[in-house]
Amino acid sequence: MKRNLASAKITAFFANLQQMPSWLLRPVSAAFLLLSVPVSASAAEILNIYSHRQPFLVQPVLDAFTAQTGIETRMVYANEGLAERLEMEGPSSPADLILTVDIARLSVYADKGLLASVTSPVLEAAIPAHLRSPDNDWFGFSKRARVVAVSKDRVAEGAISRIEDLAKPEWQGRICTRKGSHVYNRALLASIVAAQGEAAALQWARALVRNLARKPQGNDRAQAKAIWQGECDVAIMNHYYYGVMLRSEEAEQRQWAAAVRLVFPNQADRGHHVNISGGGIAKYSRNKAAAQKLLEFLVSEEAQMLYAKLNYEYPANPSVSLPAELAQWGQTKEDQLPIARIAELSPVAQRIINQTGW
Repeated sequence: MKRNLASAKITAFFANLQQMPSWLLRPVSAAFLLLSVPVSASAAEILNIYSHRQPFLVQPVLDAFTAQTGIETRMVYANEGLAERLEMEGPSSPADLILTVDIARLSVYADKGLLASVTSPVLEAAIPAHLRSPDNDWFGFSKRARVVAVSKDRVAEGAISRIEDLAKPEWQGRICTRKGSHVYNRALLASIVAAQGEAAALQWARALVRNLARKPQGNDRAQAKAIWQGECDVAIMNHYYYGVMLRSEEAEQRQWAAAVRLVFPNQADRGHHVNISGGGIAKYSRNKAAAQKLLEFLVSEEAQMLYAKLNYEYPANPSVSLPAELAQWGQTKEDQLPIARIAELSPVAQRIINQTGW
């Protein structure tokens, strides 16, 4: 009883942390580490998850896992600061799994040695080698295409076919993007470095900045809005935002989506850039066997289809057919560059972003 009460208090404390400003997170986490009581006993049936993914995107998948296995889950959500918190908690951490978006965030956990290597024929068979860690300490569960959105009214079909086309002078003053230093754009630029070399990537980024219609700003949805408003004709965004806007309860967002057409670039050569959402098992998890069961469930057809239908993300498991929500774009050619290489080239991409002012 005392142990269960302690566990409940820890969970309540973590939930309250979500409401705190990010600048307070580190000192509070450090102070709590000194007083923490490890989750025990009941943890055999409960998995504690640190998540950078918003709960409404993940909870239906976790509920399906619980229904199948009887293993319950608890989630702590934060946009940032979780890796630092896990590092400070050390062996006392209650975390069993990490779920996050983008290889840049996953690589932070791997680089800090916060993930456990997993031996699983199920995961290795379901997830292609280029979408998982060479050390099998993280795995991609869904894919995000970084695509070009263009105005239906002001950009002709076929005017843009490669991401490199955005450097052409005819697009001067016609392109919108979010900041280049955002993980989505940094990963895209890293893929260009891998394909073309650093010098060519620098030249492309300089030309892109010259072609911008405004200072980089906003999120991906804001770029579609700018096209709808006539502020620009071309933008870079993740594909799933289009689907999210199409089904939005806000009529204005549906108008933004209706104003644009998606272009999946580089179909005639290397394929369009993809990033992942993914995760791994926390190094000090006390429930590694149950945690592995969840990872293996996340690559099952049931979970992969839920990811796709909830957020328009592509299944990472190639044996899973595309649901109707994604089949509208047909089969697209994806860049097969190992995702781990994107993380390795991220510092080079950031240097180029700094040089060009993107």
